[in-house]
Amino acid sequence: MNAATSANINDFLQADYAVLDFWATWCGPCRMLSPTVEALAEKYEGKVLFGSINVDEEEALAVRFGISVIPTLFFLKKGEIVQKTVGVRPAQELEKIIEDMTK
Repeated sequence: MNAATSANINDFLQADYAVLDFWATWCGPCRMLSPTVEALAEKYEGKVLFGSINVDEEEALAVRFGISVIPTLFFLKKGEIVQKTVGVRPAQELEKIIEDMTK
């Protein structure tokens, strides 16, 4: 999974499909969700671009995307947000969102 930053955010916004993971090192639920997101990134490598955004290091992106709670995942299709999840979600739920998005 790639780090998404202010410098490269357009790569994710211009991708056919992307998932942005907003998190922080001090966030327990973020640490719980991280292995699930990393496994999905491996499974969909080459099809969906996954970006990891540390909200403490990329405050401008957190503000730009209106992040008030973490972990938050944005699912994007050609730069448009098609789904958003907040909190820890089961892998099956996240995978269904990705499958529906990439149909």
